[in-house]
Amino acid sequence: MLFFRFILEQRGVRTPEDVLELYQAAAGQRGPHTEVPALKTVQGWFYDGRRPQRAFRPVITAMLGHTIDALWTEVPAGTPPSFVPSSGTSPTHPRVDAGADLIEMQRTGAMAVQRAKDFLFGQDRGTVGDDTLGLLDDEVNRLVTAYPREPLSVVWDDLLATQEQVFRLLEGGRLKPSQLRDLYFKGALLSFLVAKGFNDMQSPHQALTMTRVAAACARDAEHPGLIALVDGLKSLIAYWADKPDDALHYASQGAATAANLPGTVGLWLLGLQARAAAVIGDEATVHTVNQRATEGREHVVHDDLDRLGGLFFYAPEKQLYYAVEAEALLGNGNQQLSDQAEDAVRAFSDPTSPNWAFGDLAGARCDLAMIRLFAGDVDGTAAALRPVLDLPVTHRNNGIIVSAMRVRQALGQSPARTSAVGRDLRLEIEAFPASRPALPRG
Repeated sequence: MLFFRFILEQRGVRTPEDVLELYQAAAGQRGPHTEVPALKTVQGWFYDGRRPQRAFRPVITAMLGHTIDALWTEVPAGTPPSFVPSSGTSPTHPRVDAGADLIEMQRTGAMAVQRAKDFLFGQDRGTVGDDTLGLLDDEVNRLVTAYPREPLSVVWDDLLATQEQVFRLLEGGRLKPSQLRDLYFKGALLSFLVAKGFNDMQSPHQALTMTRVAAACARDAEHPGLIALVDGLKSLIAYWADKPDDALHYASQGAATAANLPGTVGLWLLGLQARAAAVIGDEATVHTVNQRATEGREHVVHDDLDRLGGLFFYAPEKQLYYAVEAEALLGNGNQQLSDQAEDAVRAFSDPTSPNWAFGDLAGARCDLAMIRLFAGDVDGTAAALRPVLDLPVTHRNNGIIVSAMRVRQALGQSPARTSAVGRDLRLEIEAFPASRPALPRG
């Protein structure tokens, strides 16, 4: 996370709208002609880590009391920053961090909260109480919501700690049957997210091992939807590991389990089937399963997994993104498909949407880049890919890097490879994963 966002969140400023309001107040003190950014510009600073244009920097510096270079520095996960405020800022102007004291208060407060959690879990070693389960509900819901929206380094430690707490209760507590199923359900959700995390770190072996844990918990929870979801996760891991036959096998297996389920898990598995079949070159299967998914969307009844959101809800915009990706993998490119790809990008372009995910937006942009390339529009390819190449290293997970490399491979086989734009783009994509994702240490 950038220090810019960290310092804002210390004061409870958690949306671009709030940042803009704060900026407008600071700009007003500098005079009526001070330039004010559009909301989309602020969203780019807040969510994507884009560095502000020069016109906006003096207000931001005055507003937060730090230099732009300091604000656009990554904060190591779990480490409070120790930047010194810029000199010359007004001592009476309220800074967002309220000085080092507030940062220290936040740090010690977080330690107190963790100590209180440990106390509550310790109290429940003999029996599991409602307070403990309520606390776990809050943590699981928070992590499910945060996972697709935040870099892995932000959620990883809390994810592992919450999973450990669930396992500790399962191993040591005296549980009612309903509590036992609930804890196994939570264990499956958390293990799913941990497995996805290993996949994002390009550790497919550990990811698949963790899917076995998720599958065991799902079976003990007696939850068919979760069982099918874990098969989908196995397919996803195989897909990003360039094992399309395995990906198709697991997706088909999960689709059979989910065939009579009312929620969106079955549609996700069909989307996974289509993408895997596209890598193999099986165009007939791609179109058949995508048609089934389109028809199935009309009959969805949202279930408990859909209501969780995050990775457990296959939103309509994600279904569009998967369908477009399958066509891109087949090497197709025409105006109708380009329009659909642009719709997919547009659908993920509002960070305030509950279904927004930075990985899905990047993937949709890579698909748009490939489709434009197949249609002969190399300038359009470069424009579509630019925001992906500008992603901070914290957001460059395995799936995003593989997607960018697919564009590079397609570019190398295209007549556009000899153009100036094509050559520059290939070199820039090649350098994209060089630093590797800034993911959890160790």
